[in-house]
Amino acid sequence: MTDLKGKIVWITGASSGIGEALAIAFNQLGAKIILSSRKKEALEKVQQALPHPENSSILTLDLTKQEEFAPAVKQVIDQYDDIDILVNNGGISQRSLVSETPMDIDRKIMEVNYFGHVGLTKTVLPFMQTQKESYIITISSLSGKFGFFQRSAYAASKHALQGFFESLRLEEEKNNIKVLMVFPGFVDTRISHNALKPDGTAHGEHDENQANGITPEECANVIIKGMMKDKLEVFPGGKETKAVKLKRYAPGMFHKVIKKQSPT
Repeated sequence: MTDLKGKIVWITGASSGIGEALAIAFNQLGAKIILSSRKKEALEKVQQALPHPENSSILTLDLTKQEEFAPAVKQVIDQYDDIDILVNNGGISQRSLVSETPMDIDRKIMEVNYFGHVGLTKTVLPFMQTQKESYIITISSLSGKFGFFQRSAYAASKHALQGFFESLRLEEEKNNIKVLMVFPGFVDTRISHNALKPDGTAHGEHDENQANGITPEECANVIIKGMMKDKLEVFPGGKETKAVKLKRYAPGMFHKVIKKQSPT
């Protein structure tokens, strides 16, 4: 898929960060954008920032409410006829030790990061199966490749995404549905601000790792280029992304290095 003009792109978690940057980039390339998240006012600001806001619409969506998915998909199909690209981007992180994290936090993170994306994808899938070509882009994390301090539930949800969407890729290749998995390193977004603490409140701090990360615009550029080249995986970020290869080829060395890193 090298020509994005007129393509229908549905982005969850579009109210900020990587989702916002992807919306702007896709729209600049001629795509029609459906912006989704729980935050209507924030989505309206993103829409106003688009190069071609007339080629966009807002559809509020809560990834924890599976009952909203079928009506939402119907609304998109009724309006646009197609869904060419689904970007599963909405999510929530954490900043809490395993020993301090109650199970309701684990369940909440899994509900948003895993079941939300799986449920929406399954609802969209029948429509994509009838199209000539479709793309599903799922935003994971380096934590989807290895665990890290204070990220147990978050890492588990991202690991689960890889298993599901790699299976989906194999099954739907016959229908020309392509799946791109994205494993960002540090990106300068508000993900640490919104991360959950053990009591369920927001972390509320801009972590140093995040502040020193690449911009959301740089991340979006890597993702779109990867999609256009039919890559299976991309790793936007800085030197921290090298940890994936280190873990694969030298797991002992990886452990020595990773345990010295700051959780924030």
